[in-house]
Amino acid sequence: MSEPLRVGRIVASHGLKGQVKVELHTDFPQRLAKGRRLRLKEDWVTVEASQFQKDRLLIKLSGVNSIDEAQALQWEYLYSPADDKPDLEDDEFFVEDLIGLKVVTLSGDELGTVTEVAAYPAQDILIIDELMIPFADQFVKSIDFDKELIIVELLEGMLPGEEGA
Repeated sequence: MSEPLRVGRIVASHGLKGQVKVELHTDFPQRLAKGRRLRLKEDWVTVEASQFQKDRLLIKLSGVNSIDEAQALQWEYLYSPADDKPDLEDDEFFVEDLIGLKVVTLSGDELGTVTEVAAYPAQDILIIDELMIPFADQFVKSIDFDKELIIVELLEGMLPGEEGA
């Protein structure tokens, strides 16, 4: 069975009745909607209520009924079942689907495989060993999931040990 998907992190308590503020780690906030099951630490909990307040999601989890219980969960991650994947359009994909794809330059130089996709404020970053490539159209020219291949164009100085102009 596949690993559960990280969908958020509890950043603070809210109110006196056990609500928590969640930083989203998914483009699909419906994964944290009322009635959904989430893994918290080693247990599965149910979302009893869910609403946005400004840029944060507030949720009430089953078994968390006081401010003290909510505060004890600060910085804990929330995970959705691996099979809880929404339907995608033809040109959409999940970030985790990029992990393991081979990365080559336009000229055919093999750079390695994607080991991680790190979330940064401006855009995600593809991690290939020591190499970090912004996941932006300027650098990522094409993705072929059938061939398990990402074609990139790098600027001079981007490769480790290479100096820029």
